Amino acid sequence: MADIENDTGLNNLEAFSLELFSGQKKPSVIGSGDPGGKAQGLIGISKFLADSFDPENYPDIEFNIPSLTVILSDIFDIFMEQNQVSSELLLNQSDERIAHAFQSYDLPFAILGDLRTIIDQIQYPLAIRSSSILEDALEAPFAGIYATKMIPNNESDTDVRFRKLVEAIKFVYASTFFKAAKDYRHAIGKDLLDEKMAVIVQEVVGTAHFDRYYPDISGVARSFNYYPPSHSKPEDGIVNLALGLGKTIVDGEPSWWFTTKSPRANPPFLDVDEWLKQTQNKFWCVNLGPPPAYDPINESEYLAQHGLKDAEYDDTLKSIASTYDPRNDRINPGLGEIGPRMVTFAPILVYNQFKLSALIKDILAQCREALDAQVEIEFAITLNPIRFGLLQVRPLLATVHEVHIDDDKFESGDVLLASERVLGNGTINTIDQIIYVKPDIFNAKNTKQIAREIETLNAACISNDQNYLLIGFGRWGSSDPWLGTPVSWGQISQAKVIVETTLPDMDKEFSQGSHFFHNITSFGVSYFSVRYSDERSLDWEWLDTQVLVNETEFVRHVKLEKPLEIKVDGRSGRGMITK
Repeated sequence: MADIENDTGLNNLEAFSLELFSGQKKPSVIGSGDPGGKAQGLIGISKFLADSFDPENYPDIEFNIPSLTVILSDIFDIFMEQNQVSSELLLNQSDERIAHAFQSYDLPFAILGDLRTIIDQIQYPLAIRSSSILEDALEAPFAGIYATKMIPNNESDTDVRFRKLVEAIKFVYASTFFKAAKDYRHAIGKDLLDEKMAVIVQEVVGTAHFDRYYPDISGVARSFNYYPPSHSKPEDGIVNLALGLGKTIVDGEPSWWFTTKSPRANPPFLDVDEWLKQTQNKFWCVNLGPPPAYDPINESEYLAQHGLKDAEYDDTLKSIASTYDPRNDRINPGLGEIGPRMVTFAPILVYNQFKLSALIKDILAQCREALDAQVEIEFAITLNPIRFGLLQVRPLLATVHEVHIDDDKFESGDVLLASERVLGNGTINTIDQIIYVKPDIFNAKNTKQIAREIETLNAACISNDQNYLLIGFGRWGSSDPWLGTPVSWGQISQAKVIVETTLPDMDKEFSQGSHFFHNITSFGVSYFSVRYSDERSLDWEWLDTQVLVNETEFVRHVKLEKPLEIKVDGRSGRGMITK
């Protein structure tokens, strides 16, 4: 990353101009200061790919980084100073109070002309993205911590469009001091006020369909995968695809996944019912229709979610969907028959309508070379014509030291749990605290309360400088409380090992593909996935006999006589926790 930054520093960037922004030529900047981690990644990789990417290998695909300009960090400093933003507001008030306060402040006058120029000439949706100074550092990434707000930018009244752009920038600024961000900075040892924010104003890749604007495909791809399926290795990486905006993937909602080595291989669903449940049935778009109720502090203010019937009406399913044929109990690529639709991307991945898998593999390899690290990329694609927009590049920590797990010990009676589905790598023998959700009274309707109770126990562990093993049901960090516990990183900051297990009435596909997991790999947190039906499932009876430290309605904190031995083999995905 350092080489990229040296080669493509701010000295090589041009001040904002409409020609640069609308012509998709190269990034430009407004103001002075630092572009932040996210913008620096795009700035660096844009120069690298301009020199190394050969478009002749993909003659039918337009590949680019969508138009962007960066409001540099010194503008944020001026904003904070001229509005005399108090530390009392930033440290002690709720997210809502902070967001409302920031909306009442004025942006620096010096940038208003450039922002007005964008709005005067451009009438397609814009994404206003965070790019903090600390964001996307390899050792402590801030993936998904700060805000991104999309605006439709399609109103006929220029003043209205300008106001929405200004509101979105202020919202991103405010997110610097939201609770999740402050908790995260505390967890990595940063001062709560030790942050500056640059802002990216970027074109949203997509196409208008009546009142809906969205890409045909959004995706997240990693060059290294800690959950390799049976036919692949960790080095084969993993790709998640979704119809519509990438919010589906970032929020951990159902999406399609494959490896670039085996793009035609299906995920290991047990039967058609599981296919229907585990594949995408809703998609996100920018709302181009009548404006919603005014709510400038809502990150999703101008977004809407629709079902697959609307996508079929928009004619965006034909290249990405399959149809279930109940008469023959089979799934056929395309929309040639009547039946339930499934977003499988089979027309592209199986019939190779265009070289998507090869392109992703190529871009991952070049980004990995540029950053000298494993990488994660985000992208969006339109299909008519085919355009691949690279939205983000970040380094992905993937150090894999050799760890040997003896088969005899894997089966021994001293094992608290063992799993063939473990994220991470290494050995830990210092954990003697366990916080776990009580299995006998667990109900998905209580997951928000469970998150708050874990936060309280975590705060006590912070005070006592204790790390712990965290055990619960469903997906940790889920945006849907019915699928798991919606914790933020700050609420579980002292957890060094996390266990995701299931119950008969909450037996969802294991988590994969969200920002939550980018942060897990980068922090070196081991993550075990254990089904209730596994042969080596959790020894709950043993847990209940340990010394009680604290207890809430739904959660227990216990202390062990001796630390656990935790071993994870990142190459095989196996792991075990020995009593």
